Amino acid sequence: MGDVFIMSSNSKSEWSFTVEKVKSIEARAVRSPGLSITKLMERASMAVFKEIERKFGGASELTIFCGTGNNAGDGYLVAAIAAANSVRVSVMEVGDVQKQSVEVAHARSIAAKSAVKFFTPETELEIKEGVIIDALIGTGLRSQMSANFVEAIKTINESKMPVVAIDLPSGLDGNTGDVPDFAVQADLTVTFVALKRGMMTGKASAYCGEIVLASLEIPDSLRNIETSDSKLLRLKYLLGHLPERSKLAHKYHFGHAMVVGGEFGFGGAAIMAAQACMRTGAGLVSLCSRIEHIGSMLARQPEVMAHGVASGQELEPLLDAATVLIIGSGLGKSAWSEQLLQKSLRAGHPMVVDADALNLIADGCMKINFSELSWVITPHSGEAARLLGTSVQLVEKDRFSAIKALQEKYSATVILKGPGTLVVGDAAAGPRICPYGNASMATAGSGDVLAGIVGSLLAQGMPLQLSAELGCCIHSKAADLAVERFGQFGLTATDILSCVRAILNSRLTDSVERLASPEVKEVG
Repeated sequence: MGDVFIMSSNSKSEWSFTVEKVKSIEARAVRSPGLSITKLMERASMAVFKEIERKFGGASELTIFCGTGNNAGDGYLVAAIAAANSVRVSVMEVGDVQKQSVEVAHARSIAAKSAVKFFTPETELEIKEGVIIDALIGTGLRSQMSANFVEAIKTINESKMPVVAIDLPSGLDGNTGDVPDFAVQADLTVTFVALKRGMMTGKASAYCGEIVLASLEIPDSLRNIETSDSKLLRLKYLLGHLPERSKLAHKYHFGHAMVVGGEFGFGGAAIMAAQACMRTGAGLVSLCSRIEHIGSMLARQPEVMAHGVASGQELEPLLDAATVLIIGSGLGKSAWSEQLLQKSLRAGHPMVVDADALNLIADGCMKINFSELSWVITPHSGEAARLLGTSVQLVEKDRFSAIKALQEKYSATVILKGPGTLVVGDAAAGPRICPYGNASMATAGSGDVLAGIVGSLLAQGMPLQLSAELGCCIHSKAADLAVERFGQFGLTATDILSCVRAILNSRLTDSVERLASPEVKEVG
C-alpha cells in the first residue's frame, strides 16, 4: 500500500475514527484555552507546507483549489505561507465565497494580502508546473457533488501534476473508503487530528497516496474523549506473539494442520495452502485431496503427508489426527466437495474456511450451527456478497458494515480481503486494518497462501483473532518483500510464499524495523 513509517508502539497513527468523532475532538479542542479554529488552521497549513517541501523538495509554483468550508481555510493559509516563501501561488475558488465562515473568510483575507492570484471556474487557468493542492471538500462530503466541484476534481486529476490533499482527498468518503462520485487522486494526503478510518481500506488506496498524520498538537486528553472505531495492525508487535521454540521442542508441540481441498483442475490451490502451512511453522502438515494430486504434492513438498480421498467417508478417519483444518482451497462445488466440507464441519476442530467452502455455505445446502464452530473465514468481496446475500458493490461501498454483518451472521473471526484487509473477531473491539500489501497480490493462489498461513498459526496454539491478524500481516508484508525482490508485474502466489520465512524470522534481526513499518507517518 505504499512507503510507510513508524513512530512508537502507542502512536496516534495506530487508531482511526469516523469523521464525526474527529470533528467532535476538534470541536472540544477549539473550546479549550489557547486553541481556536484559526489556530488549528494555522498549524494545519504549516504542516501541509512542510510536507510539500519534504515530499517534493519544495515547489516553484502551487495551484490551490479551494471550496467554501474549513478545508478551504487551510488552503488559503498554505497559499499565504507559500507566497511569503517566494513561491508563485494561484488559487482556484470553487463555490460561493459568500458562504464561507468567519474563520475561512479571515484566512482568505490573509492570502489576498499576499502575492496570490485568484481565479474562478469561469476564468481560464493553465496548470503547467509545480504542485496542486486539493482544499475543495476534505471531510465535508455530504451527498452528490455539484457540477463545478466535479469539474474541478477532473481538472486536478487530468493535470498529471503532483497532488497534495488537505485532510482527505475531496470526494472520498472518510468513513467507508468509498468514492460515490469522483475523487481527487492524491500523491500525498496530510490528514489532521486523527486518521479517518475510510482512508485505510477499499478504494481509498487508489486516492490517498502517502498518508501523513499531523496531530495539530491537540492534547491526548482531548483526543481520548472518543473511542476509536478501528486500529491499524502492526507486524512487529504481532510477531512478538509467535510461540517461542524451546530447545526441547518437537514437532507435536506445534500442531497438525490439515488442508482439505483440491478438486479436479484445482489441485494447485490446496498444494499452495499446504506449503504455506509448512513455511509458517506448523509441526505437521497433511493434505487430503484427489488422489491424482498426491504425486504433485510430494514432488513439491515431500514433508507434507498427502492422502488421496475419494469421498467424505474416506476423509473422516483422517480428521482425528488433525488439530486444525484448512478447507476450501480448490475445493470445488461437486458432490465430493460437499461431502468433504460436511465431514470437516462436524470434526470439531478449529478451522480456516476459504474459497469454495464459503460458496457452498452461502448456497445454504447444509444445515450448520455457526455458533458451535471455532473458525476463521477469509472471504474476498465476491464471497462476502454471496455470504450476505447482497452485491459486491454494496460490500465495497462500506466494508466496515459488511465485515460486521459477516461476523454477526456467522459467529466467526472474519478476514475481509482486499486493499486494506479488515479483521474482526471480537465485535466489541472493532475492526483491525492491515496496512501492508500491494496490487501484486491480485493473483491466483494468493488467498490460498493466506489460508495456509492463518491455519498454521492456529495449529501452533495462537487464538483465532491473533492468528487472523498476524496471518494477514505476514502474508501482505511477504508480498511487499516479494515486490522488492522480483518486481510487481508477473508476481505469483508462490513468489509471495517464498518470502514468508523472511518475515517470520525478521523478528530475530534488526530488519524487522524495515519490514514492519506501518502505513502512516506521524508529525506533530
